[in-house]
Amino acid sequence: MAQQLLMPKATAVWLVDNTALSFDQIAQFCKLHPLEVKAIADGESAQGIKGLDPISTGQLSRDEIARAEANPSHKLKLSEPKVRVPESKRKGPRYTPVSKRQDRPNAILWLVRNHPELKDAQISRLVGTTKSTIEQIRDRTHWNSTNLTPMDPVTLGLCSQIDLDLEVEKASKGRPLPTAAELGATLQPAQETEKLGFRDEREEEKEIDADAVFAKLKSMKRSDEDEDDDRF
Repeated sequence: MAQQLLMPKATAVWLVDNTALSFDQIAQFCKLHPLEVKAIADGESAQGIKGLDPISTGQLSRDEIARAEANPSHKLKLSEPKVRVPESKRKGPRYTPVSKRQDRPNAILWLVRNHPELKDAQISRLVGTTKSTIEQIRDRTHWNSTNLTPMDPVTLGLCSQIDLDLEVEKASKGRPLPTAAELGATLQPAQETEKLGFRDEREEEKEIDADAVFAKLKSMKRSDEDEDDDRF
């Protein structure tokens, strides 16, 4: 992988302000157009950009700048980095260790049952399998279907919980909301709850009325006893 200049425009701002390099030299080094470098020098462009010193970042040496200033036809070259960063490999199908490959059908069965919203391509990315294997497990035509046991792929170490959550979130986008039958027990309609509250109030009223009736009966009984005492 070819080495690239960090923050080209900010580097161009610094070179314009701190060196005697020509516009063409700066443009060639920073991969900019000479007119754009001239606009930077005239203050018409990159006004809010702070210059980046390429010497402090190790991408250009003072000797290289001095040679280019002495020779207008000299083209600036990036300094060799002191530390080589290995090139990242292109992301391909997930590799599954040989010791865990026998667990993949169990993981696929777990994903099919617990996350039916996942597509075959997503399952393949998670556990590193093929579309035909997924279809066989879905259709129960896999050669070992009778012995398969659903097992969480995260527990098996075939994928991380973060990867699983991301795939489930992607698959859930755009799906219709579950119906009342799918949810099972649902909230009661507002009318029913209002009726329930009205019933509670009526029951409280009945209890209050019953207390009043008992109190009235007691008072009537006492008055009758007083009348009997007066007679005797």
